[in-house]
Amino acid sequence: MTKNITIKSAKPCYDHIGGKLGEMLLKMFIDEDWLQKTDPTDKHFFITEKGQTEFTKLGLDLSQITS
Repeated sequence: MTKNITIKSAKPCYDHIGGKLGEMLLKMFIDEDWLQKTDPTDKHFFITEKGQTEFTKLGLDLSQITS
C-alpha cells in the first residue's frame, strides 16, 4: 500500500510563513537587500534601511517588530 503525499507550497504557521512560499519570500527579501545578517553563521536577520522603506510601503507597521 502506498501513501499519496501532497506537498504544500505554503504552510500556515502561527508566527511565520512556512513552506515554499516562505522560502521564496525570504530569498527575495535577501536578494532585494531588504534583509541582511550581521554574521553569516547567525540565523537572525535585520531589516535594512531599504527594507524599512519597502515594508512600510506595503503597509507593515514595523514598530510592532521586536528584536
